[in-house]
Amino acid sequence: MVKGRQAGYVWGVVAAALYGLNPLFTLPLYAEGMDTCSVLFFRYAVSVVFLLGLMKIRHLSFRLNAAETKWLGGLGLLMVASSYFLYLSYNEMDAGLASTILFVYPILTAVLMAVFCHERVHWLVWVCLAMATMGVLTLYETGGSVKITFLGTMFVIASAVSYAFYLVFVNRGAVGGMSTMKLTFYVLLFGSLSLLACMMMDEHASVPHGWQWGYVLGAAMMPTVMSLVFTAIAIRRIGSTETAILGAMEPITAIVIGVTVFHEYLSLRSIVGIMIIVVAVTMVVARSKLTRFFALHRLPER
Repeated sequence: MVKGRQAGYVWGVVAAALYGLNPLFTLPLYAEGMDTCSVLFFRYAVSVVFLLGLMKIRHLSFRLNAAETKWLGGLGLLMVASSYFLYLSYNEMDAGLASTILFVYPILTAVLMAVFCHERVHWLVWVCLAMATMGVLTLYETGGSVKITFLGTMFVIASAVSYAFYLVFVNRGAVGGMSTMKLTFYVLLFGSLSLLACMMMDEHASVPHGWQWGYVLGAAMMPTVMSLVFTAIAIRRIGSTETAILGAMEPITAIVIGVTVFHEYLSLRSIVGIMIIVVAVTMVVARSKLTRFFALHRLPER
């Protein structure tokens, strides 16, 4: 059985792959006329009900103190913001490309860890950040068969920033020692309350019916409950930055689904942009080896 840090890498990869399933459950609901707030609210609400029952079965405590409540409320808002902006982007661009642009969040996480947790940011991270930005700009094109807009790009970047903040703070402060299931339950609960307020103000809000509940259940289980629980486990084993970097599986999963299920088109320019982003973040993963390589092959001083 895989243990320790190796298990953390496994959980991180699985969590990212599951999160990449978002378009599979979201786009059919959009096609049926459901709006963003409604889709997200029922996705979160079903997740909360499932975790409530699971916590009851396992006799886990629901008790929170004031500090934990504030911290979890903030995490809930960050998670909702990330989901909401990502779902909005699906109306403006192809889901596979949206998930690829979202992949800049690992580098943002590394930068935030340096700012808030005093981790030193290696020069290679800044190089990779520049590469990822270039990759995003390469993805942007108008006309042709590729669906992507400037507004959609801004929505995805807002989603990436929100998720990066979530990854930095999910295992710190008042909730640092909280069980992953309890933490996930309250993040989704507070997120559901904010989405309920959003839904009540939305004149286009709707309730799923018939087969639509199958997509809601799928969205609640895979890219929500399972992904968030596995992400929390990975962060506790290998840290926020490395867990974020394993998110490479997320855009790959979303792109495969977009192309095979929803017949989305990838131009050569889009493929180049995707490759630049993936290479940039892969370099962050291997930065320690690259640093040693540069040190060993440095020209001798005269």
